[in-house]
Amino acid sequence: MSEEFYQFNINQLNGEEISLSKFKGKVILIVNTASYCGLTYHYTGLEKLYQEYKDNGLVIIGFPCNQFGKQEPGSSEEIVDFCSLNYDVTFPMSKKIKVNGADTHPLYKYLKSELKGKLNNSIKWNFTKFLIDRNGSPFKRFSSTVEPEDITPYINKLL
Repeated sequence: MSEEFYQFNINQLNGEEISLSKFKGKVILIVNTASYCGLTYHYTGLEKLYQEYKDNGLVIIGFPCNQFGKQEPGSSEEIVDFCSLNYDVTFPMSKKIKVNGADTHPLYKYLKSELKGKLNNSIKWNFTKFLIDRNGSPFKRFSSTVEPEDITPYINKLL
């Protein structure tokens, strides 16, 4: 078991801090999100995956990020309202974070070091996805253009 993944904490949009160790034994999909992006419709597919597989052990965690085209400008409350009103999002969401640069969230520093990008390790755009296996080991990185439903075979393999 890779304990390193479970050492991180996240601050949810509601202000509650949770440890990723809460999700030990689950398959986890980590996604940096944005409310005003051409890919925002991915919320629909992500929520569908979550509803379909959560009882089998899938957790999806969204990480709002305003680093790409300033497409997530809102407050935590605005993000909650947007996601619930427009996409019925029920999976956990963190407070807004940075995924690149000097202030990169420690979880993203770890994920990028474990699962390298194509040209470099930086996150290229909103809705980049990281799949973590039941043991907390980073399993696969998906570019922002990969549709949520296209990750289904990998989720099934890990569940």
